[in-house]
Amino acid sequence: MRILWIKVGGLFPVNTGGRRRSFETIAALSLRHQVVLLTTDGPGEDPSLLAAALPECEVISVPHPIPKRGSARFAMALARSWFSSWPVDLWRCRSRALREQIEIELTKAPVDICVADFLASVPSLPDVIKPPVLLFEHNVESQIWRRMRDAEKRLWARLLLELEWRKLRRVEAKACKRARRTVAVSEADRAQLSALAPGADIVAIPTGVDTTYFAPGNTPEKPRELVFTGAMDWFPNEDGILRFFETTLPLVRRALPDVTLTVVGRNPTARLRAAAEAAGARVTGTVDDVRPFLAAAAVCVVPLRIGGGTRLKIFEALAMAKAVVSTTIGAEGLPVIPGEHLLIADDPAPFAAALVELLQDPARRAALGAAGRQLVEWQFAWPQVARRFEQHLTEVSGHAS
Repeated sequence: MRILWIKVGGLFPVNTGGRRRSFETIAALSLRHQVVLLTTDGPGEDPSLLAAALPECEVISVPHPIPKRGSARFAMALARSWFSSWPVDLWRCRSRALREQIEIELTKAPVDICVADFLASVPSLPDVIKPPVLLFEHNVESQIWRRMRDAEKRLWARLLLELEWRKLRRVEAKACKRARRTVAVSEADRAQLSALAPGADIVAIPTGVDTTYFAPGNTPEKPRELVFTGAMDWFPNEDGILRFFETTLPLVRRALPDVTLTVVGRNPTARLRAAAEAAGARVTGTVDDVRPFLAAAAVCVVPLRIGGGTRLKIFEALAMAKAVVSTTIGAEGLPVIPGEHLLIADDPAPFAAALVELLQDPARRAALGAAGRQLVEWQFAWPQVARRFEQHLTEVSGHAS
């Protein structure tokens, strides 16, 4: 097959869960098919690094700096989006240059199928596309914005988020119906998207993990160390860890005063750094390799209250045989069994109690870690997941696998 893969925002460095999911899938498909990746790059990003990381794939990238939340350009995009049907989160991703490049590739040689990677790629698609389109939904995007509205206390911001999530819901439903097939990353997401777009062809493929790269090692863990990993310029991550600083970490330290916490992830805001300093936590910023921080931790925390899709951070921790405590939303969509593969707690007091229990019980931590490792190793290695994705591509395109 000749596959046209469309992704706004680049894929390199592979430093977020969504990028990892797309990167691993493209890498596997490129070994068996002709994949053309059309993407965008922002200031300071070098597309040649992505091309080198995907040697079997043709990579074409066009410049498109996506306005960041809180910036003047984002405020301008928000104002302009009010006069359109696009919510601001998609308006800021629209790229005329990417659309023109898509049209060029569609006429250059026959394309069997187009993959619209994330809902953010949809605004750049031509109005008419001859080959079938498969929409790859890493999250139910409207759900994320609805949860942001629910968590917001300021009335003016809550009203703004109300408008945005409703616009996003309409666009998301339309995109699912337009696509020949939509791939969600969990059964929970599939059910939500099916309710949002009745009659649309929507399937689920589980998330994956590199069980060779993320594997138990010989690094001794620090018995009182907690770790949180994730892109810190992703609002749900910042929101979750800020609330953890305020409500949960003090309860843990009331029982175990020597507990430490390390927050690992790119682009932490000044607000997060200040809150971490006040809470006595360490913030690393961008790191080349997250594994040493996971290996050194006794327990990984995922205190999210906003989110969608599935959290690769949990699978990465399980692959390294680490004990995990998560909220229900943090573990949402993952085929894990609470109490067997990880512990689940939603409010600060039970979350803190679960952490204290595990920090005081090395055998319990080891048992959870071993069960988690076995789960991902047997069922969710990337080659298995990518093969399922390939099966949907061949079905939708009409090609035999």
